[in-house]
Amino acid sequence: MLSALGLSVRDEAIYRTMLSHPEFGVADIAAHLDLTNDDVREALNTLIDLALVRSTIDEDTVRAVRPQAGLTALLARVEAELGTRQQQLEGARASIASIAAAYAEQEQHEEGRRLTGLDSVRDRLTELSHSAQIECVSLSPGGAQNPSTIESEKPLNQVALARGVKIRTVYLDSIRNDPVTLSYARSMVALGEECRTVPNLPMRLVIVDREIALVPLDPIDPTLGALEMHSRGVVTGLYALFEQVWSTGTPITEPPSRNEHGLTPQEHSLLRLLADGHTDESAARSLAISLRSVQRMMNALTERLNAVSRFQAGTEATRRGWV
Repeated sequence: MLSALGLSVRDEAIYRTMLSHPEFGVADIAAHLDLTNDDVREALNTLIDLALVRSTIDEDTVRAVRPQAGLTALLARVEAELGTRQQQLEGARASIASIAAAYAEQEQHEEGRRLTGLDSVRDRLTELSHSAQIECVSLSPGGAQNPSTIESEKPLNQVALARGVKIRTVYLDSIRNDPVTLSYARSMVALGEECRTVPNLPMRLVIVDREIALVPLDPIDPTLGALEMHSRGVVTGLYALFEQVWSTGTPITEPPSRNEHGLTPQEHSLLRLLADGHTDESAARSLAISLRSVQRMMNALTERLNAVSRFQAGTEATRRGWV
């Protein structure tokens, strides 16, 4: 009945038993519900995370929080998360409508075009690399770059740099863990390109001479193609977005610095993502790192915060001003 609040049937049964029999220990609960001690301990960890069970100060025991307080607070938290998610969806809906309207306007005034498929995008980038006169800037999410992508981009960038075109690229911090991508980025820097990294990026983006911008048709699947935009207003706005991201990046030749709380940019971004309601899986996708890396990083942060649960770690991180 309480699955909507994150409780399994087993978790709920153990919570009800603790309310009815506050004197029961782990073994008593296990015997009462025909469970193993490990089952009970696992459920207790979940109940502690949900703030339905609290550890005592003086004893190595736990007690159930009164339902009037614990379940009501949990319900309020879930409702708040749903409200935040609804706001995010509304924001996404508005963004989609805005992009669709901009695209329709561009088609009407022949100020842009649709590039269908990855091959069309690559062909257009090849053309732009030869026609660029001043500058090419890009945001490259997705973490480690595909070797075939590197092989196709490298000669284009070399030619553009040789002609005096300024190139600036922002990658994710996670590429620092990929020898191939890191080596490529550093080789481009040696030729004159400027590269920085940030923990996460809003979208894939290429802007040439502040006149032409390419954005993916679908940010989730860039292989579907791109939208090429020439509208001065749209390109100017996207260029401002690039500059904002660029200003927060760390040069590829330098290690990311820790902030005043001792957090790396990636750790700080992880805390913000989780505080905004992201799951471990969506945070991993945003940072372009593995789920195991997210969990390992969060476990280390929880230990640094002297917390016994993820929920307590979030509360403590907020109290210390980390997020």
